[in-house]
Order: sequence, then C-alpha cells, then structure tokens
Amino acid sequence: MYDYTRMKFELQYKDPVSAARAGEITTDHGVIRTPIFMPVGTAAAMKGIFHRDVRDEAKAQIILANTYHLYLRPGTEILEQAGGVHRFSTWDGPMLTDSGGFQVFSLAACRKLKEDGCHFQSHIDGSRHVFTPESVIDTERTIGADIMMAFDECPPGDAPREYAAKSLALTERWLDRCFDRYHRTQPKYGHYQSLFPIVQGCAYPDLRAKAAENVLQYDADGYAIGGLAVGEPTEVMYSMIEVVNAVLPQDRPRYLMGVGTPVNILEGIARGVDMFDCVMPTRNGRNGQLFTMEGTINIRNKKWENDFSPIDPDGTAFVDTLYSKAYLHHLVVCGEMLAAQIASLHNIAFYLRLVGEARKHIIAGDFASWKASVVPRLMHRL
Repeated sequence: MYDYTRMKFELQYKDPVSAARAGEITTDHGVIRTPIFMPVGTAAAMKGIFHRDVRDEAKAQIILANTYHLYLRPGTEILEQAGGVHRFSTWDGPMLTDSGGFQVFSLAACRKLKEDGCHFQSHIDGSRHVFTPESVIDTERTIGADIMMAFDECPPGDAPREYAAKSLALTERWLDRCFDRYHRTQPKYGHYQSLFPIVQGCAYPDLRAKAAENVLQYDADGYAIGGLAVGEPTEVMYSMIEVVNAVLPQDRPRYLMGVGTPVNILEGIARGVDMFDCVMPTRNGRNGQLFTMEGTINIRNKKWENDFSPIDPDGTAFVDTLYSKAYLHHLVVCGEMLAAQIASLHNIAFYLRLVGEARKHIIAGDFASWKASVVPRLMHRL
C-alpha cells in the first residue's frame, strides 16, 4: 500500500512591518515557494500557451484546473483512463482543482441549490447534472490534483445578511460532508491529495470570523478564502482578508481565491495571503491589455502603432524582448491568434515575476517599503 505523506508547509520568513510571509509548500509533484500566483488552466490548459512555456518562461510552480469544466469535458471516465490530469495534460508539477463552487455561482440562471447539492444545466448542451459534496470529492479524486477544494456556495458580494448567513450554513454542512467523503476515499494515482476548506461569509466580519473558526476543526493542510472580488468594494475585500487571517493558523498556507489585479495581490500578500489565482492575466491579455511594473498598456491604442521598443524590456519571458509593441499592436488589430498568445504569456510571466519579487523583499525585510513604491506605478495607465 502506498505510504501517503501529508503536504508540508514551512513558514520561513515574516515581514517585520506587515503580515507578509514567505514559505515553502512541499507536494508529491514538487515544491512551491510562497507567496505564489497560480495560472488558471480551466480545462487543464492555459488558453493559447504551451505548458512548456508556462513552466520555463513564466516560471509557474503550480497551475489550476476546474472540476466543473473537466467533469463535463472530457469527463471522469477519460481522465481515469488517462491516469489523472497530470498524465492527461503532461503537466508534471503541482496542480490544484477548484471544486466548481464559483461556476455554480456564475450559473445562477440555470441552477438550483438544495440541501443535497447543486442541480444545474450544462452550459455546453443544457444537460442536467447534480453536484453533491460527495460527488465533487469523487470527481476531484479522479482528476487527481495535489490540492482539492471543498464544494461550497459562492454568494454575491452584496448579498443581504440573511442570505449570507443561510448560504454560509449550507456551505458548512456541505464542508462536513466533503471531509467525511475525503477521509473515506483514497488517492487513485500514487500521490497525496490535500483538501482545503473555503471560508465564506460575504462582507460580514462576524460571519467571516465564525466561518474561519469553524474550518479549524478539520486540521486541513491549508485554508482558502472565497467569495471575495465578486462585487464588494476593494477595501471591504481587504478588511475581510484581515478578519479571516487573524483566525487562520500561522503554520498553514492561506489561499485567496480568484484575486485579482497586481495591486490586489500585493495588498493580499501584505495581509498574510500565500496563494493566489485569477483569470485576469490571460483573459485581459486576449483583449490586448498588458501588465508591467510601470503600469498597464492597452496595446490596441494607436499610440503603439509605431513604437518599436520591446514589449517589456524588463520582462522575463522570451516574448517580452523578442517582439515590439508595434508588432503586437499590429497582431491585435488584425485579430491574429498570435497576439493573444504573446500577451497571455507576457502577463502570466509578469504575475509570477511580481510575486517572486515580493518574496525576495519579504526575505530581505523591506517588503512594506517596496510595496509602497511599486503600487502607485502599477496603477498607471500607459
């Protein structure tokens, strides 16, 4: 029988001024140095980018896949025949699977929440399905990611208190069922799988604190903060992070789900978050928006038409210095597929570079002053 070893987290450095921290997560597929950004590969792929480039050019240490989308296509039978998502996609590093809770939130028009789970219609063909806490854990076991997320409801950021409290109670009942199923099942592919609970509670500090206290009973390998950046003001998001991280243990990684802009990420790090994911680098890249340390570029603008300087002279991916702004502008205007590939790779590499720089400054002890100097520049529109 395989000897499963729990995921490990070593907290290595703390910033003397803020709550920022640096550490290492050890999984069976490799080590993750935190703070870290995790590129989103919804269907086990980053749109338009080879895994090779995500790993070697962007320096990604862990990527995401989504349970909802993989459940619908290609389906659990194919994934199990392939030997799990690592072999299926050829990504040999750590992976995390979202549970589909956010997709449930986004499918409000064609889903119904019940005590047993979520009844929904596929966005692909309208077919009817049910996600229960138990079935989601079974699906995530079959997908085989190193980190699995518990099934929850993600309410809107401006939800009334009565709805938020009712939603949290349902999420907590589902969470108990998730962990019961998790402990009754085993990994399928010879590597350990962690299960992270998700702290919900909308924008209500007492609900957030209650939810954070509740998840401690599971002694999980890590903890996630969900239901933020879904319509609430940015300052409310930051305050909710502070409420939750005041309760969550210091010796486990904290994952802020679906956030966000480069400034959001630095502010999250300053409040003690270790892990981030967001579709923004690739989605915005496909629309011609580039993130740089000097601000954001809309490469569609005519001002770049005859700018033959590199896309980002300080960038770390090969596309940053190989191609000019004028050439990328031309590709975007023409609707060339290559435009989205270049911009997406640049943006993912930038996000990884940003959290890598944050880690260096946490280790050096000057993260707070570095962040204060960087944030105004990041907010520029070039």
